[in-house]
Amino acid sequence: MTHKFEMSLVGELSYFPGLQIKQLNDGIFITQAKYAKNLVKKFGLENAKHCDTPMSTTLKLSKDASGKNVEQTLYWGMIGSLLYLTVSRPDISFSVGICAKYQADPKKSHLSSVKRIIRFVNGTSNYGILYFFDTNASLVGFSDTNWVGNCDDRKSISGGCFFLGNNLVSWFCKK
Repeated sequence: MTHKFEMSLVGELSYFPGLQIKQLNDGIFITQAKYAKNLVKKFGLENAKHCDTPMSTTLKLSKDASGKNVEQTLYWGMIGSLLYLTVSRPDISFSVGICAKYQADPKKSHLSSVKRIIRFVNGTSNYGILYFFDTNASLVGFSDTNWVGNCDDRKSISGGCFFLGNNLVSWFCKK
């Protein structure tokens, strides 16, 4: 390629817009730690207590028609910021997707759930994805559904992921 294009060698990749890339002996670790810390700071939750899980395991979100309205642009900004973070954080993808459903008419209960995700991110900002060099070439998929799990419209929520050897290569959540 150097015969056709002007190129320069600047060493191993360590940063790609929004991503920090760490070259390890056994693989490559991709994280958005800097972005995650800035996201927490942007929404003023850097001193808030960390959460162990991104969403409550006992409460289910619903339309909350009688709930107090919140500022839509703030809610949109939080959801958009979290959606970008899911590039390297599949652990929050489901929770962010659930909260994103309520962007048209966000209520205080929805905002509380989004803030909980951000508090979870605050305590886990160094999380990311590790891609191992030494892995087999088998493609394996997993899926799950929670039959009629949506409180509002009684629709199912499905999700799944695909691994190439030990490496996560794709995930999805369908509501």
